[in-house]
Amino acid sequence: MMARRKRLGEILISTGLVTEEQLEEAVSAASSKGVRIGEALIQLGYLTEIDIYSAIGDQLGVPFVSLSYYSVDSDVISLVPEQVARTNKIIPLFRVRNSLTLGMSDPLNLAVIDQVVMTTGLEVEPAICSEQEIVQAIDHYYGTSGTMDEVIQVLGEKEVEEEEEDALDTHTLTQMAGDAPIVKLVNLVLSQAVREKASDIHVEPEEKSLRIRFRTDGILTEVYSQPKKLQNAIVSRMKIMASIDIAERRIPQDGRIQIKIDGRPIDIRVSTLPTVYGENVVMRILDKSNLMIKLSDLGFGDQEKRLHQILDRPHGVILVTGPTGSGKTTTLYSALNELSKPEVNTITLEDPVEYKLELIRQSQVNVKAGMTFAAGLRSILRQDPDIIMVGEIRDGETARIAVEAALTGHLVLSTLHTNDAPSALPRLIDMGVEPFLAATSVSGVLAQRLVRRICSGCKVGYDAPESVLIAIGMKGQKVTLYKGEGCRACKNTGYKGRAGIYEILPVTEKIRALITNNSSSDEIRHAGIEEGMSTLRQDGIRKALEGITTVEEVMKVTAAMT
Repeated sequence: MMARRKRLGEILISTGLVTEEQLEEAVSAASSKGVRIGEALIQLGYLTEIDIYSAIGDQLGVPFVSLSYYSVDSDVISLVPEQVARTNKIIPLFRVRNSLTLGMSDPLNLAVIDQVVMTTGLEVEPAICSEQEIVQAIDHYYGTSGTMDEVIQVLGEKEVEEEEEDALDTHTLTQMAGDAPIVKLVNLVLSQAVREKASDIHVEPEEKSLRIRFRTDGILTEVYSQPKKLQNAIVSRMKIMASIDIAERRIPQDGRIQIKIDGRPIDIRVSTLPTVYGENVVMRILDKSNLMIKLSDLGFGDQEKRLHQILDRPHGVILVTGPTGSGKTTTLYSALNELSKPEVNTITLEDPVEYKLELIRQSQVNVKAGMTFAAGLRSILRQDPDIIMVGEIRDGETARIAVEAALTGHLVLSTLHTNDAPSALPRLIDMGVEPFLAATSVSGVLAQRLVRRICSGCKVGYDAPESVLIAIGMKGQKVTLYKGEGCRACKNTGYKGRAGIYEILPVTEKIRALITNNSSSDEIRHAGIEEGMSTLRQDGIRKALEGITTVEEVMKVTAAMT
């Protein structure tokens, strides 16, 4: 009689990866969310994707292979065409005589196995791998890098003359931009940036070359350097995709590209700027799949209760502060998704509208047409709103209207550019809001920064040296900290992805009195800490101790607060 195959839960408990209580919680979460138990365990933070796939491998009797440290020979990769690998999310691992071992996230998919047998003429032995690692391996081995090399080789063989900027007319630029290898090259740059989770693409003309850099996890890294003779064609292709006037090269221009990559809709905001060596292009990638995150998934931890104390108030101004690129938009949109209901009228005023949200009326600033933040906010107040989101408070007029809206029963969410939460309140007063009005209208302030996450594939613990213990206020204690040693998955940086650190300041009676008396931000900060506020650095150190980020990263990001 055939032995019964163990269930996934039984394997996880028997190996000590989870407790029975954790498994029961995951079963309940999986049922309510309509996901598999493994996915629920990952969402709850009890296991990693690799833990799950390893356990599934045990369950199915299929070997598990982690690809982070695995190297595949190019002759093995060439056995399976890139399109087949990408479509089916598979990766060939090694060949022994007439047998090919194939990395698969679903080793029971016989149709895919049959397809590879027909394609290669070899027997196929499945191995189970993390789907995320398979996608990364496909990008690494096929590529975007290998394919890009082919395109560059084709372009290198073409006779392309480097012409003077002034001599290029619209017809010539359009012809150059429509050349098939140029089209493919630009498409590959865009797709590689999205797959590597870059936030921005920088296309930068130099004296003798065209440099292309990606900003990933907040750091700019050069990925390609193209011959100068291809500059006009590449930039023109990007401008055509963004519906920007390719004949105008003397003034800055803005545009937008909407494409699908790996089946996901991607918005790309494009900005051009004339420089001495030609037009500089910066493209901001807006991936909606990275934005639709619940507030509970943003990593507030113990501070989440303080945040809800502010959000649950029926009216008032809620401010999110931090520099550009600190994740303010993600936080605001996540809050709006949580607050918006069919019985509530929510209206936004943004510059520009980055993502379209359900149940929310979104409007966009248009300064040329007279639709400024102040003018738009006045109009919104005549639209019977319950909740208003203003992209940014930039001037005194907008600040005063936002305060008046809060005082008349509206919930107003907006952003300010200040270093920390306490500084936002004196800043409002500096913009012309009366202290007693600021004190009465503001419900709370959230300041945030983004820190790089330690790569889970190469994370190791170590005993913190005394110098670090002194820096984090834990002198003389034995503390384990974490860092990434560097692997292929994180491109040997030791970091992969980013996490938020937060500082939440509810406006209590004590804080309100300080605002009314026009107190300094230092006095407000001191009072906030006395009432339980964690500073950005304190929250960052807490996350370093939890193994989410490193102390070095926290110190660097919060250096301006010391």
